[in-house]
Amino acid sequence: MASVVKINVLTVPEEQREVLEKRFAARAGSVENSDGFEWFELLRPAEGTDQYLVYTRWRSEEDFQNWMATSMRGAHGGPQGEGGERPKPAASGSELWSFEVVQQAAPKA
Repeated sequence: MASVVKINVLTVPEEQREVLEKRFAARAGSVENSDGFEWFELLRPAEGTDQYLVYTRWRSEEDFQNWMATSMRGAHGGPQGEGGERPKPAASGSELWSFEVVQQAAPKA
């Protein structure tokens, strides 16, 4: 069975970049103990785009779906603001890309 990769493409206005990065830093550890989780990276755009890529790799589609149905809701709920309301999203848009890992390579030992 091949691993699956999920890339969440987040459109983030420049003035919200720091907010987004701080929110991801605050949630560190929320996905790492999930069954089937293999890898996470938050990729900041270097130039020419306002889109961040949130890269996660999972043992299977089922493991990803299980996380989506349970833990992800808590991980993305974030801290509540004053008065109990949720803070405004840092991203103005989101799109999820899905891939199966067909080939991979790692540095030789």
